[in-house]
Amino acid sequence: MEGWDRGTKSVVGEIPLLSTRAGPRDGDAWRQRLKEEYRALISYTSVNKSKDNDWFRISAANPEGTRWEGTCWYVYNLRRYEFPLQFDIPVAYPQVAPEIELPTLDGKTHKMYRGGKICLTVHFKPLWAKNCPRFGIAHALCLGLAPWLAAEVPILVDSGMVKHKDDEGAPAEAAAASGSAAAS
Repeated sequence: MEGWDRGTKSVVGEIPLLSTRAGPRDGDAWRQRLKEEYRALISYTSVNKSKDNDWFRISAANPEGTRWEGTCWYVYNLRRYEFPLQFDIPVAYPQVAPEIELPTLDGKTHKMYRGGKICLTVHFKPLWAKNCPRFGIAHALCLGLAPWLAAEVPILVDSGMVKHKDDEGAPAEAAAASGSAAAS
């Protein structure tokens, strides 16, 4: 945790570490790991809400807990930008971190792989490897997705690659309104 700001250290310190080394193919051990994942996610969500830093919703999309879906958002210039979020738990989990996908941003930044998978290789993957199996989904969101959003969303908004939902239909609506006013 060297080099992290005090806020990040504080939040990460409040996310419970996991102990079960099990992946999706490990039967009962995987079910135990999933319980630990849920406990960590609930704890992380509670910490975020208590600090007025709520920024994602996520849940397992299948009963096995191998596919996760939700929404994440980032506030920039007092506007909330929301993105669908999804990922699959890799077969080699927890040795291999999940690849977090933001499909609506696919192709909009070079810090993303095909399919909308965010780039976490340089900064996050070594941290994950060092902390296996203690890190889980909550840690991937906190130390992977959150900093990625903070770094990329402002650039995407300022460059015009991402528009706020209130601005997306504005030019077409304005043109239609001026056209109907001229016809009257």
